[in-house]
This record gives sequence, C-alpha cells and structure tokens, in this order.
Amino acid sequence: MRTPKPLSTRIPPARMALLFGVMLVTAAGNTAMQSVMPAIGTALNVEDFYISLAFSWSALLWMLTAPIWARRSDQRGRKAMMAQGLIGFSISFSLCGAILWFGLVGALGATATLLLFAASRAIYGMFGSAAPPAVQAYVASRTAPEDRTQAMSVVASSFGLGTVIGPALAPLLIFPVVGLTGPFVAFTVIAVCMLIALRLFLPNDNPTYPARGSVVSAPYSAGADSRIGEEEIEEEFPGGEGMAYRSEQPATRPRLRWGDKRLRYWLIAGLLGGHAQAALMGISGFLVLDRLHLRSDPEAGTGPIGIVMMAGASATLLAQWGLIPFLKLGPRASVLWGMVCALAGTALWSVAHDLHTIALGFALASLGFGLFRPGFTAGASLAVNRAEQGQVSGMVASVAGASFVAAPAIGVWLYNTHPGIGFGAIAGLSAAVLLLGWGKLASDEALREANR
Repeated sequence: MRTPKPLSTRIPPARMALLFGVMLVTAAGNTAMQSVMPAIGTALNVEDFYISLAFSWSALLWMLTAPIWARRSDQRGRKAMMAQGLIGFSISFSLCGAILWFGLVGALGATATLLLFAASRAIYGMFGSAAPPAVQAYVASRTAPEDRTQAMSVVASSFGLGTVIGPALAPLLIFPVVGLTGPFVAFTVIAVCMLIALRLFLPNDNPTYPARGSVVSAPYSAGADSRIGEEEIEEEFPGGEGMAYRSEQPATRPRLRWGDKRLRYWLIAGLLGGHAQAALMGISGFLVLDRLHLRSDPEAGTGPIGIVMMAGASATLLAQWGLIPFLKLGPRASVLWGMVCALAGTALWSVAHDLHTIALGFALASLGFGLFRPGFTAGASLAVNRAEQGQVSGMVASVAGASFVAAPAIGVWLYNTHPGIGFGAIAGLSAAVLLLGWGKLASDEALREANR
C-alpha cells in the first residue's frame, strides 16, 4: 500500500508573518520596558535594587512555568498556548503601565507602586512563557526536516530582532500624557492587535509533523539567546494530516545527571558566565543615568539607555549570526574568545563616562556573551549522545533561566554599594569561565571526533 504524502511541508508566508509577529512583539515590548524602568524607578525614588528585584521574580516564574506550558501545548494545541501568552503579556503590560502611571502622578506611594508592579509583572512570568515554545512547536510540527532549519531560523530572528527594536522604539513612545509609561500603552495595543490577528487568521492545530516545543529563555535585552533549536519529532501522531517522520532516537533513554562528567564543566561554565551576563545587564540602565548625570531628569535618560541597550543587542546578534558561522568557531573557541571580549568590554565599560564609550564597552561585552552562550549550549549538546539531547536541552534552559533570577538584583546591589565591587564581580566570573574553559572544557576537535 502506498504511503500517503504530507499535504504540505512549508508554512505559508502570511502564517509565518503571524508567528514572527508573536515573538517580535513580546521580545520588543519587554526590552522597551527594560529601557525605561531605570528612569521610572528614579522618578519614583525607588532604590535600584528593588527595581531589579521585580524582574528577578518574573524570571523565576518564567523558569518554573515555561516547561509546564511547553508540555501542555501538545494537549491544548499550539495556537491556544500562543493566545495565552499574548493575553498574559497584554494584561501584565496594561496593569504595569497603569500602576506605574498612578505612581508617577502621585496617586500611589512608591512602595505600593512597586509591590503592585511586581504582582502585575508576575502575570507575564506565569503566562507569557506559553507563547515562545508554542510558536517553536507549531513551526517544527508543520515543516519537514529538510525545511525546518530555515523555518526555525526565521522564528529565531524575530526574537533577536525584538531585542534591538524595543530599546530603539522606547524613547519615541514617551507621549505627553502618559509620559514614561508610553511604551506600556503602545505595546499593549500592538499585542491586542496581534492576538486578534492570531485568532482570525491562524488555523487551529492539525499538525503534519508533531514536535514538542522547548523552553525558551525570557527575552532580556542583549542577552536572550535568539537561537531556537530543532525539536524532536515523535514517532506517532494520531489525527495528523499526513504521516509523521519517525524519530531516530531509541525508545529507552538513559537518565542524564547534573554531575555527569561529560557535562559537569560545561554546566558550571554556563552558570558562571550566565550570572556575569545577567549582572552586567542589570547594572546597565542605572550606570547610564549615573555616568551621564541624568538622575535629576530621568525622562531624558530613556534615549541614552535605549541606545546602549540597542548597541548591546546588535552586538549579540552580530556574534550569533555573523562571527560564529563566518569564522566557524567551535564550542570551546566560542566560550574562550567570548570571555576575552566580555572581560575587555567590562573593563572599558567600568571606566566610561560618555555615551559613546559606555555604548562601545557594553557592545563589546555583549559581543563576548553573544559568543559565549551559543558555545556553551553547543558544547553541552555535543558532549552527550543523540538519545540524551532532550534532557541536556532542559538542563541548558534551566541554567540560562537560573542566571537571571538573582544575579541582576545582586549586581545592582553591589554596584550601588561600591561600583568597583560590581564590576569586579562581573570580571571575576568571566575570568573564572576563561580559566575553566582553558583547563577543563573538551576541545573542539575532541567534540567533533566524539560525534562522528
């Protein structure tokens, strides 16, 4: 009996544009918010540490709930999870904007404003994490293996592009009435429009090639890994439009442990480097306000902060989409050169006192972390066999998420206690990864040999 052919192996361009938009809106909205929050905190006379702590709470909830929504997308459908993510984003953004506006006009006290903001932000951490893995799984399940790499790169580019667009748009969205909360209003409206378009024009789930979406890190400016990996194709999928491709993985998969000697040093490097990157990003906006003497006029600080964050995001994309493929850097080389750049950028950034030098230092450090993160991810993946790829991807995602739970707030606290301590902590963590990578990480040649 002839095997039935799948009806389609590619997603129509209009449908891909919708999926692209879902990822773009959430990434751009969050990074736009990050570029105005230091100025809002200053206007409210709230200590920098507590502003960073609100983001840490959201990151923790993202890390805890993202795996739940990734699994549930197979049960409730990917479109439903995308809609849930957009609804969570819209509700959270609108509430955050309204609460901050009431605080800025004096209708709420600073403490009440911050507590209500953190509670509203928690809505996004809990429900917004449903969208990225659902988009990823939707694309993977509707494209054949030979078309999937190109389709997934389009999805990845939307996430990365959003980290550049958000800080660039934020200063332009500060309107006379809403003031610093303008980006919240604008991106809430955009997200609602995207939700309506999703409901109207994206067909309900009936995948041709089933796949499960993996956990995607929260979209942090200049730091979120914009690459999205290829997903596992399951052996059977009742009700699909066509025959699914069969998995090459064995049915029995060994349990992968955190202390596995193949992974141990890659995971340690990822945790140390991730904390250095998160601390750098946490400090960035407050450093711009301090070095450019804009604490007395926080609204004027949104433009310079946006420029610095956009420079960092652009450098990260340059590393991931340009340098690594062009230079054909292996995992260990990416980690080592990334830490060299991160150390140089942090050193320049720590002594910079004008916008150009601050942006240059932050971009150089971000370039380094942009090299480091894919190197760490690829190294951990290549260290294990095919049957263990799903487990190691979960470990990598957990390490990436854990880095943003406490490090931004701790970095800001150290920076405010004594700037030299904050910069020294970032440099020390980067140097530790460099030494660890030089002495303990498997060489690129050994990784290639092991995977032949």
